[in-house]
Amino acid sequence: MKHRIIALSLFLCSAIYGQKHHERLEKIDIQHYEFALTLNDDNDNIQGVAKINIKFNIDITDFYLDLVNEVDDTGMNVDAVMVEGARVSFSHQNDRLTLNFNGKSGEIKTFAITYHGTPKTGLVIAENKHGDRTFFGDNWPDRGRHWLPSVDHPSDKATVEWVITAPTYYQVVGNGRFVERTNLSDDLTLSRWRTDVVIPTKVMVMGAARFAVEEVGDLRGAPVSTWVYPQDRDKGFYDYRQAYTILDWFINNIGPYPYAKLANVQSKTQFGGMENASNIFYFENSVTGERAFEGLIAHEIAHQWFGNSASEADWHHVWLSEGFATYFTNVYMEKTHGRDRLVEMVKEQRDGVIAFSKKQMVPVVNTAVTDYMKLLNTNSYEKGGWVLHMLRKKAGDDLFWEAIRTYYKKFTLSNAYTEDLQQVFESVSGMDLSTFFKQWIYTPGQPNIVVDKSYKKGVLNLLVIQEQDQIFDFPLELDIVMKDGTKQRHTIQVNEKRQAFTLDLAEKPATIVLDPDSWLLFEGKLADN
Repeated sequence: MKHRIIALSLFLCSAIYGQKHHERLEKIDIQHYEFALTLNDDNDNIQGVAKINIKFNIDITDFYLDLVNEVDDTGMNVDAVMVEGARVSFSHQNDRLTLNFNGKSGEIKTFAITYHGTPKTGLVIAENKHGDRTFFGDNWPDRGRHWLPSVDHPSDKATVEWVITAPTYYQVVGNGRFVERTNLSDDLTLSRWRTDVVIPTKVMVMGAARFAVEEVGDLRGAPVSTWVYPQDRDKGFYDYRQAYTILDWFINNIGPYPYAKLANVQSKTQFGGMENASNIFYFENSVTGERAFEGLIAHEIAHQWFGNSASEADWHHVWLSEGFATYFTNVYMEKTHGRDRLVEMVKEQRDGVIAFSKKQMVPVVNTAVTDYMKLLNTNSYEKGGWVLHMLRKKAGDDLFWEAIRTYYKKFTLSNAYTEDLQQVFESVSGMDLSTFFKQWIYTPGQPNIVVDKSYKKGVLNLLVIQEQDQIFDFPLELDIVMKDGTKQRHTIQVNEKRQAFTLDLAEKPATIVLDPDSWLLFEGKLADN
């Protein structure tokens, strides 16, 4: 029983954290952040003034922001908090900045927080592969709090403005549209970027480095640009230029691009790519001169709609971000490289899901997880993508795309839970999808079947056995292959542990192919007989 007790305790911890966060959202709503940061080359210390517009949803006497306090020479120290010229008393403990302030429901106040420190993570300060010093925000999932006072949760979105003072030789890129670059002296330059729409803190970043910059073109009002290290200029410009046509495909198929620009940036992100809103950060070696990472670029561009604009309301529903980006990368590849490419990708991803389930038998929405980095797993990506693939088959292409566009339009610049997606698909398709979502999202694993066959007197007898513990309900397509190579397509509905089916056939088949078009997430084989 130990594993069940541990799982229960983790679930309770997660539930308590979630409850505290939602209590905070009931108190305050962040409207806007302005982060004025000073960077230097003498050390990794940053100086900051954060001006935060906060709306009070109820009468309050105190509230808190996320900000990691200093421990062992890393973390942030708060020097002062001001509102309308008056000092605000505060405490900064356990990575929470608690402000003692009497706020009235409906009021909006601007708090100016002066602070400094060396971030342990969240802002990556490091030499790039060419030995040049760089600064790159890398917030996912909740590491923004290591350098930015904030409500560091995807459900509280706000506009953001970056005001970055740095040595003159740095070029700065940030979320939103370019506003200003001013030489303050021979040595320092101020750069300003600002968003006009709300984004979550997980994708709220700036980057400062020596860059070669190419303006690729304007796409329906959104300029597309490339930012790469000068040493990688030619290869980087060539590689990242393909983002323009990829972005155009997503606009045509999903809806209007939600942001003011798209900058594609070579960076020091710890991930292969990080979908920061309107400025995507790619890992350094994504620049090859061979366009080797088309799928990565498509994945991160897909996130601009799914994950950044329509965001998961809580971390445990992150498949609404990663599963969507995974599947729409597949679909982009299908439309540009052919159906065979899609089949190749979903088969490989299915193998990955099966392998993952043999190591961790957990559902896609796993509320027991408290270390959110562990949500970056095969369930959130590949299995989430497979759920959409099966929804596409179940609804048909026309209704699938109508539901996807309806979902995005409904939750643009907002947040959704899995049940919201389910409701949209049910409304558009007219189907009851409760069993579908229960078994594929909230139940661990997938079908593992053995199909036994026998033929006698014009009848093919099939016995389908589900070997996993949880019984799934699913359609199984079969190709009955005759000796002359002709095929008959049949679909059977499997929903029992052991289930018999009969098919009338004039002759004994040569073989049977399970799921010939790769529409089902399952592990299966024909019995030896």
